[in-house]
Amino acid sequence: MDDQQQDSKRRLGRGLSSLLGGSAVETHEPDPPEVPATIQAPGPSELVHVAVDEIERNPYQPRREFDLDAINELVDSVSQHGVLQPLLVRLTEQGYQLIAGERRLIASQNAGLTTVPCRVLEIDDQAVFEIAIVENDQRQDLNDIERAQAYQEYLDKFHCTVEELARKVGKGRSSISNCLRLLELPKFIKQTLAEKKISAGHARALLPLEDESQQIAMCQRIQSESMSVRQTEQAVRDANAEEDEATIPFEKPQAGKPAPQPNHHLSSLQQQLRDLVSAKVDIRVSGKDRGKIIIHFNTNDEFERIIDQLKKAA
Repeated sequence: MDDQQQDSKRRLGRGLSSLLGGSAVETHEPDPPEVPATIQAPGPSELVHVAVDEIERNPYQPRREFDLDAINELVDSVSQHGVLQPLLVRLTEQGYQLIAGERRLIASQNAGLTTVPCRVLEIDDQAVFEIAIVENDQRQDLNDIERAQAYQEYLDKFHCTVEELARKVGKGRSSISNCLRLLELPKFIKQTLAEKKISAGHARALLPLEDESQQIAMCQRIQSESMSVRQTEQAVRDANAEEDEATIPFEKPQAGKPAPQPNHHLSSLQQQLRDLVSAKVDIRVSGKDRGKIIIHFNTNDEFERIIDQLKKAA
């Protein structure tokens, strides 16, 4: 493991530690919320055993699919030794809700256990989401699309900036921004990446191709020719050069007027704007001193988050 990987794991470790042991997680006696009469609120740091069918899944779980082989191995371990590490849960109006330990909960259900040991915390939705992201990053890596979707959902729900999210989960801002850009790709490529048929490096190399059909064709070529990331980057540059297209999509000039020339400075500004709002941004030049900036969004929540980030930047 190289120094960069070790540093990343140290940052993640601090992130989870601060979430579970910092001021956001209180283990003193809380004022319990209204819960069903059959559920008794625990005391401070109390370990309780909860029926597996009374634990609601974490609504912020970023993992969409679980490795069945890994789950089966965990089932064998749980059957022989029980659940050695307590699950983290919280009390809601509906009962117990899982915070961390979904693989252990699934394995316990499959092993036929009726109860599991749990530590009950008093934390809000935002902290639950943060713990879910960090736990999955630490213990069993999410695929790149699951990770990007989790980041995007967090930004949309809590209207925070990429910098704030980076601090919460112990990652660099550029790392999160690069991950979010994967969501700009066509569904075919995102599925191919999720299935690990190409790497995140391959997927990011396709982003300069503005046309989706070109991106998909290049993705298929990556697989058929077993291209490296460096080869993909060169192929994308060649494809753009052949068509004499700039990374920034320019509008067609009016008749009799010269076409505006591609500007590397504008390309850099476009990328800075993408990093700022964590969304796809196009700068389109239609004349010497004219043009437009287009910010793409897919949901009302994403639109509101973008507006909040622009207000903060102002």
